[in-house]
Amino acid sequence: MFTIQQLETWAKAVRLSLCVVFRNNLKSRNVLLLFLGATAFFVVVLRQWHSPSSNAKTAVQRVKRQFSNDLAAFNSLIRERFLPFAEKSNSPDSLKTAFLACRQAYKKLEPFAAYYFPATTRLVNGPALPEVEAEDGAVFEPGGLQVIEELVYPAFDPARRSDLVREIKKLQRELLRYTDFWQDTELTNAHVFDALRLQIFRIITLGISGFDTPNCQTAIPEAAVSLSTLRTYLSFYGSSKTEGFAALDRLFQQSENYLTTQSDFNAFDRAYFISAFANPLSSQLLAYQQQIRIQPFNEVRALRTDAKTLFDRNAFNPDFYTPNTSLRSNPIKVLLGKKLFSDPILSAGDNPAGGKRSCASCHQPDRAFTDGLSKNATLNGRNFIRRNTPTLLNVSLQSAQFYDLRSETLENQSSDVIHNKDEMHGSLERAALLLQKNKRYLEAFKKAFPNFSNRIEPIHIQNALAAYERSLISLNSRFDRFMRNEGDSTGKPVLTTEEIAGFNLFMGKAKCGTCHFLPLFNGTVPPVFTQTESEVIGVPIKPNRKQIDPDLGRYSLFALAQLKYAFKTPTVRNIAKTAPYMHNGAFQTLEEVIDFYNEGGGKGLGIQLDQQTLPAEKLNLSPREKTALIAFMKALSDSDSPVPFSSANR
Repeated sequence: MFTIQQLETWAKAVRLSLCVVFRNNLKSRNVLLLFLGATAFFVVVLRQWHSPSSNAKTAVQRVKRQFSNDLAAFNSLIRERFLPFAEKSNSPDSLKTAFLACRQAYKKLEPFAAYYFPATTRLVNGPALPEVEAEDGAVFEPGGLQVIEELVYPAFDPARRSDLVREIKKLQRELLRYTDFWQDTELTNAHVFDALRLQIFRIITLGISGFDTPNCQTAIPEAAVSLSTLRTYLSFYGSSKTEGFAALDRLFQQSENYLTTQSDFNAFDRAYFISAFANPLSSQLLAYQQQIRIQPFNEVRALRTDAKTLFDRNAFNPDFYTPNTSLRSNPIKVLLGKKLFSDPILSAGDNPAGGKRSCASCHQPDRAFTDGLSKNATLNGRNFIRRNTPTLLNVSLQSAQFYDLRSETLENQSSDVIHNKDEMHGSLERAALLLQKNKRYLEAFKKAFPNFSNRIEPIHIQNALAAYERSLISLNSRFDRFMRNEGDSTGKPVLTTEEIAGFNLFMGKAKCGTCHFLPLFNGTVPPVFTQTESEVIGVPIKPNRKQIDPDLGRYSLFALAQLKYAFKTPTVRNIAKTAPYMHNGAFQTLEEVIDFYNEGGGKGLGIQLDQQTLPAEKLNLSPREKTALIAFMKALSDSDSPVPFSSANR
């Protein structure tokens, strides 16, 4: 087989030698032209055959085969090594070694297992907590590697051998599901690169935080295995002769090499790893994908498919969470919503003169859209509202609203608040009638809603308010600038050494990042950001009190034991501006918050709380570490106003 270079060299030589023939033998021109045309056509075809996009067609088959081989190896490891040890061995070290080998075997599967089979993957490597489907009243027991980890660490108890064997056999059954599902999965090159980039984001947000390795703390070597796996898959799409491939492959190797030198989970410099390796990897992988003509998906997601990194200014799209496409934002709708947000007409009820309270009465822009109170007063001033006022900054980047997650959309959220007798005691129907009589408002609604029928309906009000809230994307802190490698105008470091140490604690020893997920620092689970979680942490009525706050949280909506005292995980962004803290506003300072978590939450304080999802073990943070942690959280304060709505944000 000729190479493309050999054929081009030969064709060039033929063209030069035939110039003489053309001059001396005119009759042969037609034949020679036909010959040269055929040669040129063959060159074009061969070039296409050698093109990256053409090679990529066969790469999918290699991806499919690689996953199948890794899955077979995982099954073999369990069958021939881990399960026999579990059934007979009395050596804790042998069990741990076999278990860690299984974890690394899973990491080779994770890019596509988590991408294509999330439900099964939860039973392979999900949290060791029951899964609750509240609306169906269903509770499913956990299973998989994290459940097994609790049986192997910190030390294996032979009395629980039968439990360990049972869990391993459950794991085997789930791996059989992978085998069946994978056979029926149709891969495309776009899906492959999508899965690879999401795995990099998964490493950043979940992997290196220890989210799935809470006891064995092998997150760092597992991240190295993940990157090695991604490098293997990438090798199917290029070679040293492919433009851009060598540099990307070298970066993967350097990243993996760096991780293999890191043996201490608590001392690992996550800030350096993300900024120096992970962010460049995700960015260059996207660039290489586009270079070989494999375009990212053109679909609306929470995290944009063309985001170079998790920390891009416009990485997130709030319209992903809108109920339907007709309710997506536009600039005029945002401005209308902003005006309505500060208008007490929404709390007017039956009072034609107008109401007493607007949305901005409690969600004050100069306080990061909070009010600085533990709990605000009820509308009549005789009591207090049930819960603390949460910030509205980045409120649109979550799949459910309120501390008890009772509303799936911002449209429903505003309706709930407006009609609540303690908060606004208004009526959307009544407000619509009053707004209809206002010519300026009527014109604004006409401009904001293209299919407006000249009649203001409650949904128009709800959607305008929601559009304004969706515009409050604020990811502009010094931490974000650090991750974007944006320098300081004064020449000073964007983050101090103490703040960087605080971030590493947040994502490591202090375990904050296993619930307040990077980069939003709320409970919306990366890297797909489709589910917002709640936790039971045991908030007391006051700091250091051994009495839990009586608010039942999600249990008030769904009487399931696992949801008793469960509340949404809120954002930590702008936390320096949003005191007091917790759903009941019990903690006045960040120092009190850190002390609470350092003790192991309510259970650590001595509150009887069997369903607590927060680990009850003490964190053993030193005074210096607590100070660094607080310094970092203060660095999450936004340095400018929220990103305004633009077509790039849609």
